[in-house]
Amino acid sequence: MAGKETRLEKMLAPVVESLGCEFWGLELRMQGKQSLLRIFIEKEAGVGVEDCENVSRQVSAVLDVEDPISGEYTLEVSSPGMDRPLFTLDHFTRFVGEHVSLRLRTAFDGRRNFSGKLTAVEDDEVILLIDAEEYILPFELIDKAQVVPKF
Repeated sequence: MAGKETRLEKMLAPVVESLGCEFWGLELRMQGKQSLLRIFIEKEAGVGVEDCENVSRQVSAVLDVEDPISGEYTLEVSSPGMDRPLFTLDHFTRFVGEHVSLRLRTAFDGRRNFSGKLTAVEDDEVILLIDAEEYILPFELIDKAQVVPKF
């Protein structure tokens, strides 16, 4: 996670958790002069519109005071959904046995994109099974990952 995203997470996770939600993660995307800050929240009983509204209001207040994002930005708050992004090793551990897709920061074994069954998480490595071949991927190389829902 980039430095600015790490600072935002440290600033905003306690706000989200004080409202009875789990801070799942965030994405910060620069789009020209405007940025998009997307915050994902989770709740055991499920995330409702009211949860998103409450978190959005409180997070907006903190962002207005702290002003960590230069320029204009859009704030989105939502549940991670069925195709939820995976941000931490704990997230990967929770979804062992599921199909995931991920993109690496740099090539590993000649490729950057992987999609397969998440079979294990050991130490700081994520293990995927793709076409009967096992790939052991260092967590620090993962740029983006998400669960691939089954229908």
